[in-house]
Amino acid sequence: MKSRRLSLGQRLTLAIPYLWIAAFFLAPMLLIAKISLSNSVLARPPYEPRFLPSDTLGDIWAKIQTLTFANYRALVGDSLYFDAYVSSLFIAGVSTLATLLVAYPFALAMARSPRKWRPFLIGMAAAPFWTSFLIRVYAWIALLRDEGLINNALMALGLIRAPLEMFATTGAVVVGIVYSYLPFMLLPIYAALEGQDASLREAAEDLGASPWQVFLRITLPLSRDGVIAGALLVFIPAVGEFVIPELLGGSDTLMIGRTLWNDFFANHDWPAASAAAIALVSILLAPLLLWERARLREEERRG
Repeated sequence: MKSRRLSLGQRLTLAIPYLWIAAFFLAPMLLIAKISLSNSVLARPPYEPRFLPSDTLGDIWAKIQTLTFANYRALVGDSLYFDAYVSSLFIAGVSTLATLLVAYPFALAMARSPRKWRPFLIGMAAAPFWTSFLIRVYAWIALLRDEGLINNALMALGLIRAPLEMFATTGAVVVGIVYSYLPFMLLPIYAALEGQDASLREAAEDLGASPWQVFLRITLPLSRDGVIAGALLVFIPAVGEFVIPELLGGSDTLMIGRTLWNDFFANHDWPAASAAAIALVSILLAPLLLWERARLREEERRG
């Protein structure tokens, strides 16, 4: 089949997302990668550039041959970074699972509600985004602290005698992430459920399937793409989250976002922080690329 030539307008339209990625993702990442190969110094600017704009191609090649990747090797040897990565992945994983358990029933109820109610329900789900993210996280401080609303209510009802320790814990961070990122999980799942063919469920019910069997064999598998999209939208930003752990977490809540902030702004060790940031992006991108490759292979197999 002869391929159709694209017009100039179509080529420019297709180029826009690539230009966007190049300007706002690749260019900053290249700058961070360049800093990660530099040497740390105490004075400002807090690093000594290894590559200079005045370098010729011969200078750049000579410097590349002498690279030691000391900042990357330091990541392996420093247990602080390893613990921060593991803790961040664990907290993000637990938060993503909790968000899924909260969002799925909500999305299912929205998708099964009368069609005229759905715009209102979608608006209610997105309503928290109409206020400041910082204010919403601060609100949880008032709820979770020892003298906060939840502890006061439980003590007034006689359910507890002493305040529960909720604020400044890892659990508070998980609660904050679940609350803040819930719409990112909810809306993709709702889109997947809302687009399902109702005749498939009706056919399963006519063949004797129970409601639970219909959910497990029809509804849940057909919403897989929405679940995966929502999980990625929650998990990836949660791994590098800084504001929520800083405001709701305690001193024992170690996450890579706080470690990066300390290296950048407290220790002024930009090369080490840049190397940690590049490693974090690599950790997150690798499974994404593998999943996308597996998805494309499955589509090719299906034809």
